[in-house]
Amino acid sequence: MNLILSYAVVGLVLGCLYALTASGLVVTYTTSGIFNFAHGAIGMFMAFTYWQLAVGWHLPVPLALALVVLVLAPLSGALIERLIVRPLYGASLGITLVVTLGLLLLLLGLADAIWPPVTTRQLPSIFPGQFRVFSVVVTFYELMVLVVSVAVAVGLRFLFTHTRVGITMRAVVDDRDLTARAGASPVRTAQLSWALGASLAALAGILIAPLQYLDQFNLTLLVVTGYAAAVVGRLRSLPLTVAGALLLGLVQSFATGYLPTNLLSDIGPAIPMGLLFIALLVRRQERLTQARLTGQRSRRVLDLKPSLFLAGGFIALSVVMSEVLSPGNLLTYGQGIVLGVVMLSLVLLTGYGGQVSLCQMTLAGLGAFCMGKIAGGNSLLGLVAAVVLPAAVGGLLALVVLRLRGIYLALATLAFAYSMDYLFFNHFLGFGGILAVGRVAAQSQKGFLVEASVLFAVLGVGVLALRRGSFGRRLAALNDSEAACASIGMNITAVKVTVFVVAAGIAGLGGALYGGWQGQVGPDDFQMLTSLILLLLVTLGGIDTVGGAFAAAIFYAFSPVIQRHIPISNFQLLAVGAGAIFLGRNPGGFAGQLSLVADRLRLRAGSAGVPITAPAASSVDGAGSRSGAPSGEAVRLAGSH
Repeated sequence: MNLILSYAVVGLVLGCLYALTASGLVVTYTTSGIFNFAHGAIGMFMAFTYWQLAVGWHLPVPLALALVVLVLAPLSGALIERLIVRPLYGASLGITLVVTLGLLLLLLGLADAIWPPVTTRQLPSIFPGQFRVFSVVVTFYELMVLVVSVAVAVGLRFLFTHTRVGITMRAVVDDRDLTARAGASPVRTAQLSWALGASLAALAGILIAPLQYLDQFNLTLLVVTGYAAAVVGRLRSLPLTVAGALLLGLVQSFATGYLPTNLLSDIGPAIPMGLLFIALLVRRQERLTQARLTGQRSRRVLDLKPSLFLAGGFIALSVVMSEVLSPGNLLTYGQGIVLGVVMLSLVLLTGYGGQVSLCQMTLAGLGAFCMGKIAGGNSLLGLVAAVVLPAAVGGLLALVVLRLRGIYLALATLAFAYSMDYLFFNHFLGFGGILAVGRVAAQSQKGFLVEASVLFAVLGVGVLALRRGSFGRRLAALNDSEAACASIGMNITAVKVTVFVVAAGIAGLGGALYGGWQGQVGPDDFQMLTSLILLLLVTLGGIDTVGGAFAAAIFYAFSPVIQRHIPISNFQLLAVGAGAIFLGRNPGGFAGQLSLVADRLRLRAGSAGVPITAPAASSVDGAGSRSGAPSGEAVRLAGSH
């Protein structure tokens, strides 16, 4: 009985910690309508700031705690709202998702640069000591967590139901214009909510951190596990959020106590994400929406002849590169090409179909696994399996998450990727383990580079052909408006499952090529964080363009080379994070900026007396979309019915 009570106490403490972080997330979402994927990173960064004040600079613990939670965190939240979030009001779900994911990477990169991970850090105990309750040992830290969590829950409930500020916060997200006409300031209200959310994130991060050594990535993910509680509360209800957090904490505690040690080491870290996945699947379905990551301008899809011409030119360029590049640069360039294949899957799935995926590198890892494990690691059978198995997993995943859209689909694929890190890759490849992956045809680096370039070119032409065909038009219509597609009788299930299957097969092929290019792979090659980086990079390049996928892959590959020549730590995380934040003001990415430049040049040519032709593609290809009402694809499909 005492053992059960002990696990219950630990579970309640964990649940209270999750409730703190989930409550802050619900506050910002309820009052601004923007889901903050960087919420956990804010808590992590503030926990490190607290360590710096209390341990690094030897400030008294109460003073350091007050400075972080009551001063620095609210100021940071207000600045984030003013500089990053405010341009996002009215933007598509996809853009807000990418920008907040970019903020997550930016904060991770800054924390790594300021507090190098090579140093072991641990937060000081705020309330040391312990006491007994019915023969159960309870620490003052656990009691403090319970008291603080209850106080925060009661305070937030009172704020939102009995104060003018709280009621105004709830009204802003429903109708900003109506709230403004009632005499309130939506801008100040939203800024206040982000300041409050950042304070709650900081408090949660500081209280969670004593459970382990300070580690940027792990602490961010510990705070992220509170997302499951927020989803239970439908991102709006604080009482349901607290209940979900307590349930999550109890399940995790009793699993730790009663699962066998060997099984716990495999599935323990994935339990919170598994509960998040379940919570997403059982939540009530909302109206049809979409999370679009393209800009607001439509870009014409490249025709067959120009795409074949560019594909041939690309292959010729790779042949030249294979001869002129040094061995080191050749290795880097080839890595960009094979990762470009993985990014092509995002062009099809997310750029054309509007289905947000944060697990493409996971699917690529399945392809590399099949290639390395089947028939000696260098057979055609293994290459076929590297396409078929990820495609089957992608189709199954599509069926499971069929009801989910927007941020919920992103969270589901995030949970799947994180769970696969622990349940599959770490288990079958081993911590620090490696898997040898061979090649089917060309064995030399130069020959394999040309082979990978041919495959990338063929897939690029194929992706463009799919977009020009009837299936591509259905994808574009799905991206424009799922509600319109459903109203005209389109089989949305078939379209979604098909695009998931094809995209997963492409990602699996990319993973097999990636493993063959490196010669071996390990668990670190397919981490969930890598999937986030790839999505943000291809969105920056132009997620509805093949050229954008190639440019993003080359940048990813050459980032370590750039890092060696500049005095900035974590250049890749900082550059990708800052670039993703840039999308808040320039949703089309760099492809969109090139398109605007091309339009200006055409306008100047027209003003000089040169006839203006129809807008041409500003990049290698593009599906494009407009935020808001259904665009031409949905309308044309409706007319055909």
